[in-house]
Amino acid sequence: MAWYQVKGNETDVVISSRVRLARNLQGYPFEERLTAEAATEIIEKIEKALGADFKRTDMADVTPLMAESMVEKHFISRDFAKTKSPHALFTNENRSLYLMALEEDHVRLQCILPGLALRDAYQFAVEADERLDAALPLAFDEQLGYLTHCPTNLGTGLRASVMLFLPALTERGYMPSLTHQLTKLGLTIRGLYGEGSGTRGSLYQISNQVTLGLSEEDILTKLEETVNTIIEKERKARVLSGEAAAIREDRIHRAEGVLRYATRISSAEFFTLFESLKLGVALGLIDSIKAETLHTLLFHVLPATLTLSEGGAPEDGAARDAARAAYIKRVLEDKKL
Repeated sequence: MAWYQVKGNETDVVISSRVRLARNLQGYPFEERLTAEAATEIIEKIEKALGADFKRTDMADVTPLMAESMVEKHFISRDFAKTKSPHALFTNENRSLYLMALEEDHVRLQCILPGLALRDAYQFAVEADERLDAALPLAFDEQLGYLTHCPTNLGTGLRASVMLFLPALTERGYMPSLTHQLTKLGLTIRGLYGEGSGTRGSLYQISNQVTLGLSEEDILTKLEETVNTIIEKERKARVLSGEAAAIREDRIHRAEGVLRYATRISSAEFFTLFESLKLGVALGLIDSIKAETLHTLLFHVLPATLTLSEGGAPEDGAARDAARAAYIKRVLEDKKL
């Protein structure tokens, strides 16, 4: 995502934006009832429709470690990584587009961009969707909209989400109340990896729950307005004074010291340290590290991705923790990042 120029100043709270479209081809059953021949046929039709600027990766050719790294980076879902029948990933890195062919639906097309960039993500996804629509008979009903495997995706088939960093609201115990308020608005809040995932590093995904009966504009506008309100609440909650501010500043600088000089760091410890250091950068207490640098670290130090970057090793936890610490130190020392 480094190619994309972040337009706003929300990176103290917003990590990234994602737009996902669910589509299916007419004349074929859903994925669990497809024959291998039909699945291969759908994949080939999608490849032809997308064009040469999309790279096809057959998941049968991907190692479990590579698939897990794709999950860590949010390119694919965990269910998609585990699928045994023919399925493929199509990527267009110039637009940060990732299309899962034969996940729950025949097409799960998503665009992920840094910062609060829902409109750009939607536009890039629509451009690819229009290629599919022009070349393939997509399952569509005049009353229900796009027909999808899960009824909650009927209508636009659009799921939009924003990943937020909310340490102050988390620490002050506001998240249960916020979750309740979002539900009333037809929105949902989840952990780093979506439904069923836990919260790490005070990172949350906020997305729409309803797609039927709403236009794409309705969905994007509501999410944008809500996110902007949450940004304001988080910033206000970060304001501390006196001893509380001094204790927080001490914690932030201790976290920086550990990340810069520790020789072993586990994934769990990294998220705790990341939370403190990112808050320090956001508050201006740390001026030698950019928010974008921390966002780069966020996914590259996870187990599978780190193991791949180290050439397939180390496999054991202790060696991987040492490799993680070394990698973090290199990144933080790189003044260009």
